[in-house]
Amino acid sequence: MIRALYTGSFDPMTNGHLDIIRRAASLFDELVVGVIINPQKQGLFTKEERASQIREVTKDFPNVTVDCFQGLLADYVNEHGFDIVVRGIRSTKDFEYEIPMAQMNDRLFKSNTESVFLMTDPKYSFISSTMVKEVVSLGGDARGLVPDYILAKMEEKYGIKR
Repeated sequence: MIRALYTGSFDPMTNGHLDIIRRAASLFDELVVGVIINPQKQGLFTKEERASQIREVTKDFPNVTVDCFQGLLADYVNEHGFDIVVRGIRSTKDFEYEIPMAQMNDRLFKSNTESVFLMTDPKYSFISSTMVKEVVSLGGDARGLVPDYILAKMEEKYGIKR
């Protein structure tokens, strides 16, 4: 059985994230979506809200679960015995950031955990959580950028009535 981990802040989860989850879930026996908690950042959603939202939009994927963690990715991987760490790549900029991170993690992983990079579907390559938050907060139309359920939660959080 191959256990994989896909991590991010997911604040909010975008359709690009969901695409990576869908594809990774088809490749591995078990996929854990790990919501990273960064105590230095004030997010739009709490970790509990983000985890709940991800559970809702991935409920049709029987091999996907959601967990929250903070600290070093390698510590979480070592504690839970993951075989694979999945990373989504939107552009060469992401690749340049992710390669040294994967190499450092490889040094810190206690087992033979592999980093696997999945290219984002080109139709989602321009989407970032930061950009989506800005669009929604200013009353713009973010349909198609995030799952409808999450868009409704964002509009609720920003007090937008449609």
